[in-house]
Amino acid sequence: MVYTKAEEQKQVSPSLVAAVDIGVNNLVALTSNKTGFVPRLVNGRPIKSVNQRYNKQAAKLRKKMSHNHHTSRTLERVSAKRTRRIEHYMHTVSRRLIDVLVTEQIATLVIGNNPGWKQESSMSKKQNQHFVQLPHARFIDMLTYKATLVGISVIVQEESYTSKASFLDLDPIPVYGKTGEKQPVFSGRRIARGLYKAKSGRVFNADVNGSYNILRKALPDAFSNGIKDVNKTLVALPASLVVHPVRIVIPSKSNMSRIR
Repeated sequence: MVYTKAEEQKQVSPSLVAAVDIGVNNLVALTSNKTGFVPRLVNGRPIKSVNQRYNKQAAKLRKKMSHNHHTSRTLERVSAKRTRRIEHYMHTVSRRLIDVLVTEQIATLVIGNNPGWKQESSMSKKQNQHFVQLPHARFIDMLTYKATLVGISVIVQEESYTSKASFLDLDPIPVYGKTGEKQPVFSGRRIARGLYKAKSGRVFNADVNGSYNILRKALPDAFSNGIKDVNKTLVALPASLVVHPVRIVIPSKSNMSRIR
């Protein structure tokens, strides 16, 4: 079914910007330059679970096939079911994120994306499988058209080095492949799964750090009150900008299992 929906301009503030870092365990990390904004995280493990179950089922079905057959009705049915479950989850997540932006009166959304990031993925075999199978491009499309319908502008930003650079230390964020022979050096580092340590010793969520850097890379003046002084000189960001993120609760796997 195809239908047309008219755009409806919501009340937003042009100076307010948000950014999303798309991942695997955390499907989304949402941050903003709005004073007092609490970063949000969305759990990506339900989708990983759906993919893992699908891969096991598909592997068993393929073993039963002859070499002359690459698919079957059962495999097509299992694949379609997996697609519907993931689409449902991503539609729900994108809807909730846009609702947050409208409530916070945010006018611009920056979405991190790297051309060819899946073709050049160098994680472990297991993590590669989870990452490559997630339809991130489809999710970006969902966020884009839903944001447009409520009058929110969307910027898709190349995000290389945003997970390695330290947001609190205002590390320069180069573009991958354009740094020459000299490798960039950053002030902080990821010290554990999901944790980033800044030069000052401050430890905070690594995906939140990446999301803030995506925002800063797209719009360097978005944190004008904390990034530049009257002489246009870079100064340190207040650590209060990075607070403990909260999770946006999305229907669980048990609810997703009802989708046939």
